[in-house]
Amino acid sequence: MPLRNPISRVALAVLTSALVAAGLASAAVPSAAASSRDGVNAVGTPFRGTAPDGQVRGYADLHTHLMSFEGFGGSVMCGRSFDPRGIQEALRDCLDHGPNGSLAWFENFTSKGGLVGTHDTTGWPTFKDWPSHSSLTHQQAYYTWVERSWRAGQRILVNQLVSNRTLCEIYPLKKYPCDEMESIRLQARRTYELQSYVDARSGGPGRGWFRVVRSPAEARQVIAEGKLAVVLGVETSEPFGCRQIGGVPQCTKKQIDEGLDEMRSLGVSSMFLCHKFDNALCGVRFDADTTGVILNLGNFVGSGRFWQADTCTTPEHDNTIIPANDLTALLAGPLAHLRPLGVTLPVYPKAPHCNVNGLTELGEHMLRGMIERGMIVEIDHMSVKAAERTLSILEEEKYPGVVSGHGWSDTGYAPRIYRLGGMITSYGSAADTFAAEWRRARQARDPGRLFGYGYGLDANGMGPLPAPRRDNQANPVRYPFTSPIDPGVTLDRQRTGLRTWDVNTEGVANYGLVPDWIADMRNVAGEEIIADMARGAEMYLRMWEGARS
Repeated sequence: MPLRNPISRVALAVLTSALVAAGLASAAVPSAAASSRDGVNAVGTPFRGTAPDGQVRGYADLHTHLMSFEGFGGSVMCGRSFDPRGIQEALRDCLDHGPNGSLAWFENFTSKGGLVGTHDTTGWPTFKDWPSHSSLTHQQAYYTWVERSWRAGQRILVNQLVSNRTLCEIYPLKKYPCDEMESIRLQARRTYELQSYVDARSGGPGRGWFRVVRSPAEARQVIAEGKLAVVLGVETSEPFGCRQIGGVPQCTKKQIDEGLDEMRSLGVSSMFLCHKFDNALCGVRFDADTTGVILNLGNFVGSGRFWQADTCTTPEHDNTIIPANDLTALLAGPLAHLRPLGVTLPVYPKAPHCNVNGLTELGEHMLRGMIERGMIVEIDHMSVKAAERTLSILEEEKYPGVVSGHGWSDTGYAPRIYRLGGMITSYGSAADTFAAEWRRARQARDPGRLFGYGYGLDANGMGPLPAPRRDNQANPVRYPFTSPIDPGVTLDRQRTGLRTWDVNTEGVANYGLVPDWIADMRNVAGEEIIADMARGAEMYLRMWEGARS
């Protein structure tokens, strides 16, 4: 937040001047050299070119939110992934957090589990309390932190444009109206502005390392040039206004068709049909525990109905929602008879739970529209009933353009996704936990196809980033280290302003520590996981090419 007295402002100005002189920070309009150093801490030239057979090399993130600071009304997320005025403006706290963070009730709830808490609100250049792997409303993906990951070997980043009307309406502060599609348009525009911002610091238009791509062919060219291919995705709860109120859809097939055409014109290549709340397209995979209780209430606020679940009759299931016990199980059966009347109560039978809502007629229309346009279908967040129908349609069409990008789909669907030619990546977690997910995916892979792996970091998605690996003293990441993906690049501890981070003690505190995290994966799983991560970009492109063929 802005400093409240002139002495503090003078002190910060003196400190900023000293940092700029030392090459540790950007001035108000940062030079190319200064901005490329601050937060990067990587030496060497990133690799370029392809293998003799045309394969690209590099790791892939299928799910991150570079522009979510403009989502949810524009006041929920603190800080920006870039700011033309410089890093000191981009990496600052929200004004409403107060002088010591005590007013940051949403940050306290998401990070600490309660409404009470404090944190240092200075931001750049000290970063005493954030970013950290557990601080969920502060910027986690400043562009030089992403640059560090690109330099270490990242070649695909799916930037998910995201918003949620209900959260926007509930949160008391906002800069923008709560229309989700308006937010998506704004975030797309910001992504192209970041591309131009990087270009301006790299010698001119087209010369920057950050390139938005609209096709797999374009992505291959960008990666062959040694740059980061950025794919635009959409993860929002009401695509094209497709909410439902009292079970009545609020959109039409015509709106969906026009919306898909608009998204393609914006450069969007990948979309979710539903996210967090049941909508007019599909039922969702529930959130569990206390988060689920809150989102269930949001589902009621937005649609007039609570989530409804039956005990599953298939091995695949959604997450368990509460309350679900012996008493609620007795009540759930009779109450289910009220559903046709539009009466729902948050009372559930015994687990495992399956959302009674699947893929709707409108949802099937959107799915087939995406297939016609060669778009990638994001299956995460769909209820198992919706995912089952979606996969059946994709199998009928022999359509490989499907991904589970951040671990929000039942693992039982993995063999079907792989047989189609789709791709699965895991949500970011501590290196040993992530390696266990990778091993499970390897077992489910299609042996007749190339296998590559990646991650869905969900940075700026209001979820935790990977924590430090427990008991890592015996085999920590030792600095400086050679990138596991690009042996021509050496990385030291990541430093921004006055703060230095170490993955061994702080985990992935921001996007810049992804290379350190991958180095830690090598510590626990060896070179095999590194080889699969290095094939992540190639596997993604093959999936995308199959969708566009």
